[in-house]
Amino acid sequence: MSTRTWIDEHLAEVTTGMAVLAEHHEMVDRWGRRLAEDLCGGARLLAVGNGGSAAEAQHLTAELVGRFLADRRPLSAIALCAETSSLTAIVNDYGADEMFARQVEAHGRPGDVLVVLSTSGRSPNVLRAAERAQDLGLTVWGMTGPGPNPLTLRCDESLAVTAPSTAAVQAVHLVAVHAVCAAVDAHLAAQAPAAMAGRQERASA
Repeated sequence: MSTRTWIDEHLAEVTTGMAVLAEHHEMVDRWGRRLAEDLCGGARLLAVGNGGSAAEAQHLTAELVGRFLADRRPLSAIALCAETSSLTAIVNDYGADEMFARQVEAHGRPGDVLVVLSTSGRSPNVLRAAERAQDLGLTVWGMTGPGPNPLTLRCDESLAVTAPSTAAVQAVHLVAVHAVCAAVDAHLAAQAPAAMAGRQERASA
């Protein structure tokens, strides 16, 4: 297959997946609003994934701790797949299936959010993390490939991208990560005038 052919086929696959993301725009906006409210209130976001999904989990947390579109306060977000010393210790002592779940148990609190990314929706360590989070009272959001799959069944809400290749699913997941961050920025911007008005009312009282 030529490079041009691969690019053309990939574009068609991504276009199919992007249609799914567009259909779920209200859910993505709801996720952004929830994060804007809860992370500013002291909650935190945890994220996990394997391989390329691990990179996208780190991408999500980097945008929240740093910034996406607009300058704003840093938000608490941790990519558990990036904690190499914890990961290797847990795998050594408890096995690979516990590599994320044990960290969720350590860091997660009721009201926090766990974002789980898996193109297959079947990765045992991601499934275990979702189960542990549910047991501890965290909200679990998933980004997966075609569903339903075992991971979507363990999530409170999920974006199951219908696309024929792993590369296309991951490409749409990255856009979804950016869309969530854009929604966070939009809701924080909308909250700012109300917060300022509240401070002015208290100052004048």
